[in-house]
Amino acid sequence: MGRRCYAALLGCMVAAFPCAGSAQSAQAVAPVAGPPLATTGTFRQHANFPSRYVASRTIDVWLPPDYGSKNKRYPVLYVHDGQNAFNPATSLGGVDWGIDETMTRLIGEKRIRPAIVVAIWNTPKRFQEYMPRKALTNDSVFSTGRTATETVAGPSLSDDYLRFLTTEVKPFIDRAYRTQPHRDDTFIMGSSMGGLISLYAISELPGIFGGAACLSTHWPAGDGAMVTYLAQHVPKASEHRLYFDHGTATLDTVYAPYQDRVDALLRGAKYRDGEHFMTRVFEGADHSERAWRQRVDVPLLFLLKR
Repeated sequence: MGRRCYAALLGCMVAAFPCAGSAQSAQAVAPVAGPPLATTGTFRQHANFPSRYVASRTIDVWLPPDYGSKNKRYPVLYVHDGQNAFNPATSLGGVDWGIDETMTRLIGEKRIRPAIVVAIWNTPKRFQEYMPRKALTNDSVFSTGRTATETVAGPSLSDDYLRFLTTEVKPFIDRAYRTQPHRDDTFIMGSSMGGLISLYAISELPGIFGGAACLSTHWPAGDGAMVTYLAQHVPKASEHRLYFDHGTATLDTVYAPYQDRVDALLRGAKYRDGEHFMTRVFEGADHSERAWRQRVDVPLLFLLKR
């Protein structure tokens, strides 16, 4: 596809479909006392969670159905853009991922391991926090990948965000909740830019994360720099699982060539389809919370299968 056609295509799509999960302030929605509305299960909310590295933000924790009745420890799934995970009242566009309902159903069907879900809200610096720093040669200004010319003023804050996640959030969660804290029981998931930061996390910190799910991964950000980075930083296949997907409408229409390169790269690194990694294409699916809600069971099954 020529650069002019690419720019025209993406320009039209961005006008009609802004990048889902785009930056919104964690302070824009007042914290809810107790379990949020329109959700399923047991929640704990940690508002204004402090950090030495990044801005404070809300963290929601969902507990599996048997958490209160059994004295056992659980795997943990960390989810980016956390305000979109459970509650339509806080989610972009009024549609959440339904992770709480889907987890409850899959656990009840005994198809996945019961797990704790930690949903970390984003901030107005979402793009900077989720853009992998070490993939960039220059982070003072980098492309958003939503059009051929749109850029974001840096710096990338992703390394600070990962420090926040792994040295502040995870230790707190492991202290406050009955977790299984080791790599094989620690997973990370996100969509769009959240897919990039999930892949970056498992690549930079393969001793902490055992699996990553990357939905509608926004490969064009930074001019596709993450694909080049991954070629030198693939986590070991036998110790990790990677999930990818994309749709075929709106912003997702440009992802397939990048994903094909990543799939080939993984196979070259001895990743076996269906065992160490999975890539799915969802015909007609667009780039939105509604689309991710409709298929979130697929990555959950891949990461948490019994």
